Amino acid sequence: MIRYLILFGLLGGLFIHSFCQYGIMNQVIGFLLPKASAQVPFVSSNNGLIPDWSKMKFQDMIVSESGNVTYPTDRGNQTRIWQAGQSIGDFMELGDFEDANLNIEKLTLSTISQALAIDLDGLKLDDFGVIKTQTLSDLVKAIPELANQSARSVAPIADFFRQMGISTNQRIGNVANYYNLNNIPLGSEIDLSKYKLTSIPGIENSSFDEFANWQDTLISDIPGLKDLSWNNFPSVPEPDLSFVGQVDLPLGDIEANRIRSISGSYQEGFNVPCNQNNCAHFEASGLGQTTGAQWISGKVQKVEGGYGVLKVVNGGLEPTGRHPFGKSFKQVVWDIDESSGSVNTAMFFRFCKNIPFVGRTCTPYFIGPVPFITYHEKDPIIFGSPSSVPD
Repeated sequence: MIRYLILFGLLGGLFIHSFCQYGIMNQVIGFLLPKASAQVPFVSSNNGLIPDWSKMKFQDMIVSESGNVTYPTDRGNQTRIWQAGQSIGDFMELGDFEDANLNIEKLTLSTISQALAIDLDGLKLDDFGVIKTQTLSDLVKAIPELANQSARSVAPIADFFRQMGISTNQRIGNVANYYNLNNIPLGSEIDLSKYKLTSIPGIENSSFDEFANWQDTLISDIPGLKDLSWNNFPSVPEPDLSFVGQVDLPLGDIEANRIRSISGSYQEGFNVPCNQNNCAHFEASGLGQTTGAQWISGKVQKVEGGYGVLKVVNGGLEPTGRHPFGKSFKQVVWDIDESSGSVNTAMFFRFCKNIPFVGRTCTPYFIGPVPFITYHEKDPIIFGSPSSVPD
């Protein structure tokens, strides 16, 4: 009996060792856990598959690769860090989307609260990230009706005046005009977490771009913005239908030296050939020269991207792809499965800054991948401009 117990003990130990050592445990756990969604909700049309903007939110845009970057700004170096599994809303700023034609800077807290049924009275001033760097003059410019109000009637401003040794028995606008407070943010003198968000009357009705340095505010620091579906933005990405076709033939890694490319970047154009041994891509079909055109996988080919001083980030490179839905993100062919005839695409994003005396500058589109639309053979697809195809 003892010998059998010893034998079973040894066999049990070997099983447990193999269970961990050879990944059996991971396979079992992977089988039990639900799979992550591989694509965004979309609306099908004759021209192509279009994202359902009513179901698109920053909160659901999850990057699958970690990264970090440090770059110069007018206030010194800035570092951004992100982890795989994190929402882009946690580390991307309003200014990153300033020229993306979403116009999210035109939103107000009132608009967001109405769409999501948020009780603004239940929030604190420091929940609104934009407010943290505002000076008194900044606030008066952003909320003009403050100028004629008595400081005594606006609790956070009254406490700010007391901290600065200024009488509260005067109009806010007069103090903003005649006292030298331009370099003193309210948040440096008072604890913003002690006040209700609505303690500054009218703050909920001013669009974000009325506030100074609004571009530097994280999306997650705007109450509700991460959870606001894109169809609630002042503008939604309009698909560029000037060039459309079909997914004809997904081809894998053994493909080499493809020259009829319709992928690339704003900087290199969108006919960048793939002059390497691994040129996974799909061939398109459509009118004229579209048939046989090749959209190369950005997983295997990188191209030049970005402009200005931030162009050097990520070595100046981004995955090859296209922009059928505008500048807010780049659509990139990512994984290709010949056996199932499927093409997984991903979104990639970029950081942007407005630097005084330098102008606007953006990194390459290298932040991602974020799962986008999965296509299958014969699915219609929107390429967007330009419509040029190499011979």
